[in-house]
Order: sequence, then C-alpha cells, then structure tokens
Amino acid sequence: MSEDRFTIADQPARFAKAKEEGNKRVLDIDSMYDPSYLAGKRVAITGANRGIGLALAKECVAHGAKLIGICRSSSDELEALKPEELVLGVDVTDDDLCEGIAAKITGGPIDILINNAGYFYEPVEKIDSLNFKEELKMIDICALGPLRVSASLVNGGLLKEGAKVAMITSQGGSVSWRTTQNPEGGDYGHHMSKSAANMMGMLLSQELKSKGIIVGILHPGFNKTDMTAKYSEIWEIEGAVDASVGAKRVFHEIGKLQNGLFINCEDGLEIPW
Repeated sequence: MSEDRFTIADQPARFAKAKEEGNKRVLDIDSMYDPSYLAGKRVAITGANRGIGLALAKECVAHGAKLIGICRSSSDELEALKPEELVLGVDVTDDDLCEGIAAKITGGPIDILINNAGYFYEPVEKIDSLNFKEELKMIDICALGPLRVSASLVNGGLLKEGAKVAMITSQGGSVSWRTTQNPEGGDYGHHMSKSAANMMGMLLSQELKSKGIIVGILHPGFNKTDMTAKYSEIWEIEGAVDASVGAKRVFHEIGKLQNGLFINCEDGLEIPW
C-alpha cells in the first residue's frame, strides 16, 4: 500500500509542510477547483441552515445547482438562497420523520446527497467527566442519522444510478490516528460517533455500488465555524479556513468522488481508518 496516498496525522505539521512546499491544493483551492459540474444538478444537503452546511448550500447555488435543504429548521440565510425545495422539521434521530423525507421531495431524483448534519458535545470528556447520554446522542445523529436519510432517498427511488452520496465525517473517526491526535485520550463520544459514521459510510458504499451509486467519506477540513469556535486559539497554526473555502474543498472532492474512500478535503489525500 503506497504511503504517499495518505495524509499525515499531525495537523500543525501537515499545515506547516503545505506552506513550506507551497501546496496550492491546500493553500489556494481556487487555482484548481472547477465547479461547473454543479450547474443544473439537484443537490440535497442536510443541516443546510448553518455552519459548513450553509456554506455548502451557498456554494452550490452560486454555481447553478438546485438546492434541496433538509433541516430541523430554516434560517434567514438559507431562505435567501431560494432553495428549489426545503424539507423542514427533520430530526435525523427520528426513524419515522426520516423515512418520510423522500415523499416530501417532489422535484425528482437527487444527483448529489451531502449528509452533513452533525452534533458536537462541547465539554471535554475524560474518564471522570463522561456523559453517556451525550455520547449516544452523538452516535445517533452522526452515524445513524445519515444512514436514515440515505435509506429514505434510496428506498424512495430518489437516488439512482450515477448519483453521489457524500458523508461529511471527520478525521476524528480515524482509529489509527488517536495515538497522535489524542495521546491522552478523552472526547469519547465525538470520536466514537465519527468512527461509527465512517464504518456506516464504507458499508453503504459496498451495498450501493451495485446500483451505480457512489458513496464517499469526507473529512471537510478544519473550518472556522461555531462548532469549532472552542478551538479558535489553534485555528491559525492548524490551518483552519473560512467555511466558504471549506465548501469549495468539499465540492472539489465530490466532483471526483471515489467509492468507499476516506478523503481529507484539505489536501485530497486519504486518511487511514
């Protein structure tokens, strides 16, 4: 297995290396990003009302895609994009609500589904401060949630041959990277939920490949959002970018999505499981 397929676990070292090498893929995504493939595509995004989901929604609409927002609630910024369709009141932990998503989408098949909705419990978890209810909530939202949504659209006939499913997970789901990124352990729920999401994405990629549907697992990179604000003191040394830049990185990878691969959208390289 070629090691140059893989990105490196040490985030500050990864960003420093990219700067030293003048890596345009990391430092200047606009120099190679071609969003023309989005024109006319029906793109469904969960959690499109804020954060990276909203940035993804803005990016696809800016390039002529037809946005289908799937959210618990809307926002003024999402409404301003004039989505083609908006499916609201969706709690991705609710089996019945998720099963009914397909019936609420009336404009035809989906070309690209981006399972972006997530949840991050902010307090740091250590062995003496575990919150099991929050851990289960993260696993339910981040791993079972995208499976529920994907199942609804596949079983409802809205994801057909040629469709793409992008699972927005995290490098935090890489088991082999924990010794580098979490040498003192902790944050159990977050990492377990992302690892479970990665497993789900891989299994789904194997099941749907016979239908001609591509499923990719994407780490969107370190983006400056409300969800990562508690890490703002390390944004600059670890190469965090505005969500608008993160959205371009994600769509760059979706444009060439490969089935069953776990990709770092910062540099386009694989992350080990």
